[in-house]
Amino acid sequence: MQYTAQQLRTGLALGVIANIIWGVSALYWVETAPVSPADVVAHRAIWSLPVAALVLLWAGRFRATWALVRVPKTLLWSAAGTILLSLNWGVFVYAVFSGRATEASLGYFMVPLLTIVVGKVVFHETLGPAQRIAIVLAVMAVALQLVSFGSLPWISLVVGTSFPLYAAIRKKIEADTMQGLFIETLCMAPFALTWLWMTGGAGMGQHGLKVDVFLLLAGVYTATPLLTYIAASRLLPLNIVGLISYLGPSLQLLVAQTVLGESIDTVTVISFALVWVGVLLVSGQGLARIRKR
Repeated sequence: MQYTAQQLRTGLALGVIANIIWGVSALYWVETAPVSPADVVAHRAIWSLPVAALVLLWAGRFRATWALVRVPKTLLWSAAGTILLSLNWGVFVYAVFSGRATEASLGYFMVPLLTIVVGKVVFHETLGPAQRIAIVLAVMAVALQLVSFGSLPWISLVVGTSFPLYAAIRKKIEADTMQGLFIETLCMAPFALTWLWMTGGAGMGQHGLKVDVFLLLAGVYTATPLLTYIAASRLLPLNIVGLISYLGPSLQLLVAQTVLGESIDTVTVISFALVWVGVLLVSGQGLARIRKR
């Protein structure tokens, strides 16, 4: 497929915008404190639903999306994806609130490498030499933390594995990203509304106007990078989209180390270095294939 210069410029701008929003998301969610991570996930699910519905109505695709909801197989797989998505959201917010956003950023750096593992195990995809080496390096990074600290970096592992598994489930559903967000938040809505009722509003109206505004706009903050990412993926080769995606976790690490004032030890630096080498190997292989084509 041939891409015009205008498409590439627009696609790059949209891709960068999406990853900047994801990269600085810790600064958004920290403003919802002292609301608990579970409460934040409930609000994120509730307020993302009307935003996704409005976008689908504006695009003239709500009726087609509602037809997907009525397919039992789609609803079943969406419910499974909802569990993983809620887990990913909740653990990331917990990491931000507990001063462990650096661990979460390491998990997001591992997402592409662990996605390769899921592709191999679930879909029997073939692995090239660079991909095999990258996976070994990621395993070494986890093993290093296990030996040094005596425990697994569970935040990194949950963040890093939940999203590839979620992506694998999404391959079973004939829905794009925004349709998927609508169906998944629709599945979350009954539980989220029950949670709000049981907790007396899940923090809403209890911590001042500023916190309430950030909770209400959680749906907009969730949907905006998805919309720009979708647009970018349609205007750019997927290899370039993949490379831009490393901007997000890079910014997460920068925010954690500067604005949030987290410290980083030598073992974590080495772990990041191992993962980065693997990422560079896989990215370099992708660029070589583009150049060869």
